[in-house]
Amino acid sequence: MELLEEAREIRRREADWAYIDMQPPRLRAALRYYVETGDFRTAARLAGLGVEEFLERAREAKIPLVL
Repeated sequence: MELLEEAREIRRREADWAYIDMQPPRLRAALRYYVETGDFRTAARLAGLGVEEFLERAREAKIPLVL
């Protein structure tokens, strides 16, 4: 559990929140979900995007992929 919380904190700290807040509501919600959970597959579905396209948007938002 501690590792999951540490990963969440890294994503929160590194994310470009100004960029995230400028996105359309559906993508914004999906990016926030991804920051909190790290679950990019579900986040991609929430955004209505393919996984690769969603991960590109997450990279643009500076959300790190923490394993």
